[in-house]
Amino acid sequence: MQNTKMELRIEHTWDGLPVSHDPVTIALKSYDAGLLMQVSAPFFNDPPAPLGEPGKPFRKLWDYEVVEAFFLSDRSEQYLEVELCPHGQHLLLLLSGKRRVWKEELPLEFDVTRTETKWEGTAHLPWNYFPPGTSKFNAYAIYGSGEHRKYEALYPVPRHKLQEGQKPDFHRLEFFQELNLKELMGEDWKQPESHLWKSHTE
Repeated sequence: MQNTKMELRIEHTWDGLPVSHDPVTIALKSYDAGLLMQVSAPFFNDPPAPLGEPGKPFRKLWDYEVVEAFFLSDRSEQYLEVELCPHGQHLLLLLSGKRRVWKEELPLEFDVTRTETKWEGTAHLPWNYFPPGTSKFNAYAIYGSGEHRKYEALYPVPRHKLQEGQKPDFHRLEFFQELNLKELMGEDWKQPESHLWKSHTE
C-alpha cells in the first residue's frame, strides 16, 4: 500500500485572483477502505453555524462556511460532491450529469477540531461513494455573508474565459483537472467497484 499524500492549496478566488489569507489546504491520502480527505483552513465563523447537529448531514450546507471537493469521472460526468463545515456538519451528494443529484445526505465519518482562527477536519470517504473511473477533481472554499461572501477555487475559471456578469459556478466540469489516484494508491491499484453507483446505472 502506498502511503503518499497529495497536498492541494486553494490559492485563488473562483475567477483567478489571489486569496487574501493563508490558503485552505486539502490533503488526500489512502486508508484501508477509501480516501482520507484532510482539510486545514482559516476559521472565519461567518456565517454563523448551521442549526444541524455536528457529525450529521445538513441540507444546503453550501449556504454556510464550507470546504468542498468534487471527484469526477470524466467519461460519464458522474461525480461525488463532498461538503465539509468547520462546525461539524457535512453533505455528500452523488450526481449523474451536471447538477443532477440522484443521492444525497450519505453518512460520513467526519472529525473536526477548531480554534478561534483555524479549523481542521478529517473525512473518511469510502470507495463505494466514488463514481467508476474517477479521474478529475476540483475543490472550493466558501465563507462570508451577503455581499462579503467569498468563493475560492483550486482550479479557477481561467481569466480569458470569464464573461461579463458571470457568477461563481462550481459545476463547470470543463475546468476540473486530472486526479491520478494511482499516484496515491500505487501503479497496480484498481478502483474498487461501487455497489452504490452500480445500483444507479442498472
